[in-house]
Amino acid sequence: MPKVFFIDVTNRDGAQTARIGLAKLQKTMINMYLGEMGVYQSEFGFPFSKHEQNYVRANLELKEKGVMGSIILQGWCRAVISDVAESLPTGVKDLNLSISTSDQMIINKFKGKLDRKTVIQQMLDSVKFARDGGIKTIGVNAEDASRTDMNYLLEFGQAAKEAGADRLRYCDTLGYDTPWGIYQRIKTLAQEVKLPLELHCHNDLGMAVANSIAGAKGAIDGGVDAYINVTVNGIGERAGNADLLSCVLALKFGRGMQEYEIADRLNLRVATKIAGYAAAAFGVPIPITQPGVGANAFAHESGIHADGALKDHHNYELFDFELIGRDQETRIPGGRVITTGEYGGVAGLKHVYEKLGVSFPSDSACQRILELVQYANMHTQLPLTDDELRLIANHPEQVKKILTTTP
Repeated sequence: MPKVFFIDVTNRDGAQTARIGLAKLQKTMINMYLGEMGVYQSEFGFPFSKHEQNYVRANLELKEKGVMGSIILQGWCRAVISDVAESLPTGVKDLNLSISTSDQMIINKFKGKLDRKTVIQQMLDSVKFARDGGIKTIGVNAEDASRTDMNYLLEFGQAAKEAGADRLRYCDTLGYDTPWGIYQRIKTLAQEVKLPLELHCHNDLGMAVANSIAGAKGAIDGGVDAYINVTVNGIGERAGNADLLSCVLALKFGRGMQEYEIADRLNLRVATKIAGYAAAAFGVPIPITQPGVGANAFAHESGIHADGALKDHHNYELFDFELIGRDQETRIPGGRVITTGEYGGVAGLKHVYEKLGVSFPSDSACQRILELVQYANMHTQLPLTDDELRLIANHPEQVKKILTTTP
């Protein structure tokens, strides 16, 4: 039976959200935590963009060093040969190529530069160029698929398959779909095109998670693997994307969903850590009602609820809080606190790293790490976390690359 995979797009769709963003070091940490969590793939950035290329190269190197587990690092490009050409020198081997397919976009965005026929041809040319350039897996992205004429979408998907694409991404770009509508459209695509399908759902009408789960069900019922696009905490453009943890929990605990197998070997105890890190990095607090990781997700006050939860917590809780790492306490040190960062010195640095169990072989090595710590703190403009400090000490050459951009 086909399976469900997760593709996290926090470092692409989440990071391009208006009014917020991530530093390259923070994007790297998101990739590391996703790898630790066991997520199948991270759409980790824009390899054709000059300011992303050092970050892309460094993350691919960290992946080769085994720092990120088995996660696949996939880049995103427009379905334009020049984007692919700029991406290839970074060493990226997995790409998603995106082009709009709805008449709304073709008429009102392309303004006569492309029509239905040339949209397909541009996609085909980009797929061939990427494959000839050594790209291993290619996803074809139908932007605004939910508003695309179904017959044309089938034609587009079939053309992508014949060109050698590995997956077709169905984008509910404006959050327009409904669960029953997307189920039928995806099942039809699966049965007719017979290509694994990605579900990329936005939350403009509050249905991103429901649509993602319904779409995945449609893909599997139609006989192909489903790849759900998600972001940490649902961060994304406008009203956001489908939330990673919510989608996982819906598949694990939702009525009638247990027969749909998750292929990712997930360690959900990382969920609380990655949610907290992303919230701090983006500067967007986790809502108290956020599924699983919100402050009130396991809180009970009303008499009936408190009584029931005390007798048996499953009376009012579908799953145990330990499952997602909520039992791991975050302790704020009291008394004297020594930190290190942009204006830190050698003594403070050594003290902080000793507490992390890290020592330096020489004064010059210590000085080198101090410089990187200073630059990293300047780069993120937030206190460096223990895991960030460990990454700097253990992989200084890759961190230097991540912190380096040349305008």
